[in-house]
Amino acid sequence: MYDICSMLTKKQRNLLIFINKKIRSSGVSPSYEEMKNSLNLKSKSGIHRLISALEERGFIRRLPHKARALEVIKLPETASANDIYNSFSPSVIRGGLDNKDAKKNRNEISVIGKIAAGTPIEAIQNEVSKIVLPEELSKSGEHFGLKISGDSMTGAGINDGDTVIVKKADTANNGQIVVALIDGHEAMLKRIRKKGKVIALESANERYETKIFGPNRVKVQGILVSLYRNFQ
Repeated sequence: MYDICSMLTKKQRNLLIFINKKIRSSGVSPSYEEMKNSLNLKSKSGIHRLISALEERGFIRRLPHKARALEVIKLPETASANDIYNSFSPSVIRGGLDNKDAKKNRNEISVIGKIAAGTPIEAIQNEVSKIVLPEELSKSGEHFGLKISGDSMTGAGINDGDTVIVKKADTANNGQIVVALIDGHEAMLKRIRKKGKVIALESANERYETKIFGPNRVKVQGILVSLYRNFQ
């Protein structure tokens, strides 16, 4: 027997899925403008009503003392795997690895080895090549590159053989894709979730299980910001 309070209209469901995907991909709630545009509404007042309805039905809650702060508590039972796994896709710099003219005019960063998007591999710190850092990223901190090995992040648009650009950081928000160092010697590219003292590292491929660690076993090395992919 269905609880009428838990049933959602099409707009409520679509908004909930959009909020969930945005939080999972970026770690922050979408703005009211983004929500309005996602549903093709003409005004934000409709979003306020939908948010209130979702809150009343127990699907989301507003986090106190934070602007734009929403937390998804549950998803509809009818949500598909594509709904649950976010649709985040990093910006792809097509063919940039071989662009010699770009290298003359832009900063280069080191590719320091391979990282597993699957099972962990030994962290490699030796420089193996150089890639061009896009101009829009050059003023936003230090970056490094890593070659992807494995298929566990394909659902986030990250394929085996891609070269990802990572911004150096030692902290990350829930839902961000990070380079995580496990026990000081194994590195992996995963989406991070923190709840209390527990840290979860999620894949973007249903074939791989989420890995759970204690607080002292995982150190964030950087946050994924973009990737290079050459097309033949």
